[in-house]
Amino acid sequence: MASAILVYAGAAVGEIAGCFAFWAWLRLGKSPLWVVPGVLSLMLFAWLLTRVDAAFAGRAFAAYGGVYIAASLVWLWAVEGQRPDHWDLLGAALCLGGAAVILFGPRAAPV
Repeated sequence: MASAILVYAGAAVGEIAGCFAFWAWLRLGKSPLWVVPGVLSLMLFAWLLTRVDAAFAGRAFAAYGGVYIAASLVWLWAVEGQRPDHWDLLGAALCLGGAAVILFGPRAAPV
């Protein structure tokens, strides 16, 4: 369980940083060279998602969605300086709860 959380956290950082590099280039007027670390970061994100111990990619990706939402709000606060409000936090808590159900719910062995 702890390893899945660490992998998802790393994947979230990779995806958010990679996407932000494109945001910085296209929306904030930064150099197109921002795309290079952005692409590398997105590659790290994709690789990390393959490290999750899940029988099916779709389930691993669905559970990751909740982690991504929460991590995006941490990015909002830490990098962009905008503190999440109570609605942001409630939404993230609901998504993390859903991700936990998807990832850790009891299941029969895959056929």
